[in-house]
Amino acid sequence: MAHMMIGRYAALPALVALLLAGCGSAGTSTRAPEDADGGFPPVFERDVVPFSVVDDDGRPYDMPFRGGLNVPRAQFTDIDADGDYDLFIQESAGQIIYFENTGSPTEPSFTWRSDEYQGLDVGEWYRMLDIDGDGDTDILSEERFSYVRLYRNEGTAERPQFEMAVDSLRDADGTPIFADRQNIPHIMDLDCDGHMDLFIGRVTGTITRYESIGTDSENLPRFRFVEDRWEGIEIVGENVSLHGANTMTFGDIDGDGDPDLLWGDFFEAGLLLIRNQGSCSAPSFRSEPQNFPLGDPVATSGYNAPVMVDIDADGDQDIFMGVLGGAFNPNASTRENFYFFEQTGPETFEVMTTRAIRDLDAGSESIVRLVDLDADGDLDMLVGNKIEPANSQTSLLFRYENIGSASSPEFQFRGTEDWVETYHQNPDFGDLDGDGDLDAMVGTWNRDIALVTNSGSASTFEPELMDAKAVQLTRGQNTTPVLVDLDADGDLDMVAGEASGVLNFWRNVGTDGRADFELVSDNWLDVDVGRRAFPTFVDLDGDGDQDLVVGSELEGLLLFLNTGTPEAPEFEAFGPLDVPVQGLSAPEFADIDGDGDMDLFVGGVSGGVQFYWNRTR
Repeated sequence: MAHMMIGRYAALPALVALLLAGCGSAGTSTRAPEDADGGFPPVFERDVVPFSVVDDDGRPYDMPFRGGLNVPRAQFTDIDADGDYDLFIQESAGQIIYFENTGSPTEPSFTWRSDEYQGLDVGEWYRMLDIDGDGDTDILSEERFSYVRLYRNEGTAERPQFEMAVDSLRDADGTPIFADRQNIPHIMDLDCDGHMDLFIGRVTGTITRYESIGTDSENLPRFRFVEDRWEGIEIVGENVSLHGANTMTFGDIDGDGDPDLLWGDFFEAGLLLIRNQGSCSAPSFRSEPQNFPLGDPVATSGYNAPVMVDIDADGDQDIFMGVLGGAFNPNASTRENFYFFEQTGPETFEVMTTRAIRDLDAGSESIVRLVDLDADGDLDMLVGNKIEPANSQTSLLFRYENIGSASSPEFQFRGTEDWVETYHQNPDFGDLDGDGDLDAMVGTWNRDIALVTNSGSASTFEPELMDAKAVQLTRGQNTTPVLVDLDADGDLDMVAGEASGVLNFWRNVGTDGRADFELVSDNWLDVDVGRRAFPTFVDLDGDGDQDLVVGSELEGLLLFLNTGTPEAPEFEAFGPLDVPVQGLSAPEFADIDGDGDMDLFVGGVSGGVQFYWNRTR
């Protein structure tokens, strides 16, 4: 049998402020009715600003529990015809996040409304534009795999309702238009002739151009193929003779009245500007690419996706840029990846922020823990990541102290900590050596679970690594431990998930002063959630025993009800909780407002934290 012995005697080893101001809790949650029927299963409702979270300088995070961004692809359009630009972001395949501009054209303020706007499936990319000239916004997106779907607005400019008009745009001969799914095309009237031009980047670094020839008998747009090597453009990656996935947008960079081209590429760390040296009616892009912004070019992990918009209605175009992560270490841009460039003068663009939406974004594949680390009677918060973007040799835990109370929380960032000096640090807490303060078992990216003890006091948590390999899986990796008294004998047992989607169970056969974990099963309960199991325990049905909830890579949060007793638990599969979470969902339950029920925090693939109130009556 595998054992772990623990004891006291163990051996030692500027504009952006306007853009996102005013995003308070009003209007930020999708709330169930206050008189919703009670019962089981519990009702959870999303809130991106449930309570205040501030940085180390006391500045509030705009939408702390939005959930993070890794690969943001932005579009701006006045979706409700109120005269200002609203914001849409694609973070994952098939879904669009919607932020309403609740400010004004000159002082925008964005409020989160939905992570799945109208339930639209947009594949790997989307573009929002008025393609049929009727004065409202339509949507082009990827039709799996690598074709072009059209969603037409069948509602109004003020109240859009999108319906799929066709699963693939077609050329003049009726052939579906092929658009490489890893590339983001652009559509606009480039030559001022009143017809939309469709530009599709190819992985060869060239651009294919189509031009609209009007509509067919079913009122669907048709496009005429123009050329495969438009303007002779062929983009080769920075310092390498490689072509890659690409993005593009057009806008008037130099203020001469015609649109220029901005290009992002998988093998290009920055943005490339190709000037239009012609005119609106006779464009010409036969110019050498220039690194952009001029004089102070941006450099990221590559595959940058720009969009141009006059976000502050001052008469010139500004730029937002999502970093999708290319050939230059994508892990480095999992947090700093949504740039805002303000145009401050002719051809002059200044980076105002690299995080146009500020939330609790730790990077990628986040976990969250609520625990009273300072013994002051309220819950503090830790958020961990997979790999620290600023230091690819390890991961970090972001510590937020609750400076509010047990019933009215408020969190302030207190810095980062590295307890085990490895990837995927994932702690769970309990008094493992009987000295009256908290210790931790810390999961890691491999098969190890480390023991970290508190060398401080109950009120001052000072982590000390005692054993980096205190417990090891018999197989698998990505350990996700949770400490829980499963047999009601007064000590903490341990369950851990792993990459394969199964659970491991160790019974604590030690004493109050020395935990001793004995392996019972490396395939506990025959639970298999597909990939990446994140277990936690909580009494969701209010019967006095611990139920099991397991997060997963793709299957959401799966509930297993304890139909036994606290002393002899028996778990039966209930199914997924009705909670729309990210991939790699890592749940944590806590009564954060002291009302007697368990609210829900969830980490996930995008590196942030989602929060849900428990509204069960």
